[in-house]
Amino acid sequence: MINVGVIGATGSVGSSVMAVCESWPEKISVKALAANRHSEKLTALAEKFSVKKIYPYEETGGNGLEAIAADPEIEHVVFASSGTAAIKALCSALKAGKTVSLANKESIVVAGKWVMPLVKFQDQLRPLDSEHNAIWQCLHGEDKNFVRKIYLTASGGPFRNFTADELRKVTPEMALHHPVWNMGAKITIDSATLMNKGIELIEAMYLFGLDESKVGALISPGSFVHGLVEFEDGSVKLLAAEPDMKLPAGSCLFWPERFFPSPEFKRPSLNLREVKFEEIDASRFPAVRIAREVMKRKGGYPSVLVGADETAVDLFLKGRIGFTDIAGLIEEVLGAFDGTEPESLDEAVSLVEYGRAKAKELSVKFSPSC
Repeated sequence: MINVGVIGATGSVGSSVMAVCESWPEKISVKALAANRHSEKLTALAEKFSVKKIYPYEETGGNGLEAIAADPEIEHVVFASSGTAAIKALCSALKAGKTVSLANKESIVVAGKWVMPLVKFQDQLRPLDSEHNAIWQCLHGEDKNFVRKIYLTASGGPFRNFTADELRKVTPEMALHHPVWNMGAKITIDSATLMNKGIELIEAMYLFGLDESKVGALISPGSFVHGLVEFEDGSVKLLAAEPDMKLPAGSCLFWPERFFPSPEFKRPSLNLREVKFEEIDASRFPAVRIAREVMKRKGGYPSVLVGADETAVDLFLKGRIGFTDIAGLIEEVLGAFDGTEPESLDEAVSLVEYGRAKAKELSVKFSPSC
């Protein structure tokens, strides 16, 4: 029996984690739940799993997250929330020797320099995002010195075949419809601009301890292939599966054993004829190029990128800037940054706020979205 605490239990990733937990009550016992607010969904989950320790962030703040990380009853903590609020709890959980499943990109992008050295044993930190989870599985049993390059995949979003002119006319309503995944508004827009993939590249660089030149991305329409690892001998390992977050959730919770997402799960037919890959067109989707520049610069740039992206997406959703202005505004913010190297975790987190504020300041250069 695995005693689990779930941070971000009511979000899209958290819901998949909870579905796996529900399917295997003889193997998983949920001891604590945290979410952004005290919603009906959080209350219903607490009742379903008989959880007495509930921590709505709007009421408990970081103390609630730290309580889960420090709880001696909990041996496995799932971080399925977004943003930087859970970074300190993540550090605490790792220091305490707990197993961690992580789907929080910002934690590694902003604080990878401080988080990764806290990992004490193999597979203590388990990537929960589908692409990083795929790379994690492909790297098992392999010597990283023989890795030529890893590739994260992207579906290409709803505008994969749009021209540059068509992209300039994209509205928030159009961008909020992802062809494969059902996610929150922020990550859906990031997926449409491909900034989500850019941020994931930065995360992968820190997560797997690879040079930025060894981390790449490809478009794989339909998201059937989630990640590939190319080795120096020319061979390639990949992980392919139907796009269902319950699969990476189950792999993280049960590793190294494999259990179906639910006892009734039926594996879809494998159709390799649907597998194809495309290069990302940087002229139409500059977000990945911008992220790659940040990967080279490192220092405080990843934090600034995260903050600038948050504000840019918010401004787009409010009709203040256009779809293609998102990447343009982020690039303006990064160009204005003086390159300050954060000397502590707190300084790295504070640069996220700098990115947010600078993006708001510089947004006056851009015209409102049509």
